[in-house]
Amino acid sequence: MSAVAWIAVGSLVVWVWLLLGQGFYWRTDQRLPLRTDPVRWPSVAVVVPARDEAEMLPVSLPSLLVQDYPGDAWITLVDDGSSDGTGQLARDLGARPGGLPLTVVSPGEPEAGWTGKLWALRHGIAVARQHKPDFLLLTDADIAHEPDSLRDLVAAAGSGGPDGFDLVSQMARLRVESAWERLVVPAFVYFFGQLYPFRRVNRAGSRTAAAAGGCVLLRTEAAERARIPESIRQSVIDDVSLAREVRRSGGRIWLGLAERVDSVRPYPRLRDLWRMVARSAYAQLRHSPLLLAGTVPGLLLVYVAPPATLVAGLLTGDGAAAWAGGAAWAVMTATYLPMLAYYRQSVWLGPLLPLTAVLYLLMTVDSAVQHYRGRGAAWKGRTYARPDPDTTHDAAPGR
Repeated sequence: MSAVAWIAVGSLVVWVWLLLGQGFYWRTDQRLPLRTDPVRWPSVAVVVPARDEAEMLPVSLPSLLVQDYPGDAWITLVDDGSSDGTGQLARDLGARPGGLPLTVVSPGEPEAGWTGKLWALRHGIAVARQHKPDFLLLTDADIAHEPDSLRDLVAAAGSGGPDGFDLVSQMARLRVESAWERLVVPAFVYFFGQLYPFRRVNRAGSRTAAAAGGCVLLRTEAAERARIPESIRQSVIDDVSLAREVRRSGGRIWLGLAERVDSVRPYPRLRDLWRMVARSAYAQLRHSPLLLAGTVPGLLLVYVAPPATLVAGLLTGDGAAAWAGGAAWAVMTATYLPMLAYYRQSVWLGPLLPLTAVLYLLMTVDSAVQHYRGRGAAWKGRTYARPDPDTTHDAAPGR
């Protein structure tokens, strides 16, 4: 066989393994179990870190204030040095009658060794613990919840066996309205699931741990046992690190796709999505040049080689290359279709996954370049240095 045919066969072998051997990551059936109401509804403190979120709060915060929850629940919004009136807007929204109690606090600028969001969470959790809640709901300021979302989360936490789950997290459904969002966003969740297969995350005793930071229900005892957030204070990929520490301390975790929790943040342009991905892509590779050097050819083999070898085989009459490349592209597309269905997108986006993968590869390389220029992990006016491996645990695939 030709070299092109061998490349095509190699890619096909990888895709068959991904299809069958990577925790069935492509399935989208990991959803909250049917609700069984507990005898006593535990108390919940909702903590919302917010920095310059005045545009998002009118949509997201009211959805928390009107939660239909039978137990005690209250909200602490942490205004993390906002310059757009986030704190006052939150107070105005919370003053409307009939909602859950809302407290707005500000922790000041982060101390050395803390990322901004985790510094805000530290302050919000400290305020919440004064009331001794049974659970903490950590949710972002751009996440909107249906009125029964908190009920569903708490009921799910009690469904995981005799002691229940210590962490229940849902990956909010991201916005897909612009053309770039349709091309990039479903693939973002698809790639995340490929790195952290939800079924493996949810299996007791598994070493794979992950969470989705926009919606995390955490048992307070588990948070204290895992020293959250102090144990992950420098993490850029804080949600995965949080889940890892909870599992490491003996906690049970669950992660799934949301049906009634949505991100309202728009990413209408490619550069908006580029910033969102690039700010943490190199951290996912543990800031390792060697891992980056291996990632580039690996992604090219897995995602670009199938269509490239198919075309090359058809143009040169290399039947083996065309057949293997086409089969690999077909398997790739088939694994992507369930995620497109979840996002209610056209199946015709499936064959474009190689193009999207190239964009993600370029975002990852750019993330590394910005890191070495001293502008890595930049978000909302803050830039974070490479974390100290002795004090934080940004997770790697399979961890």
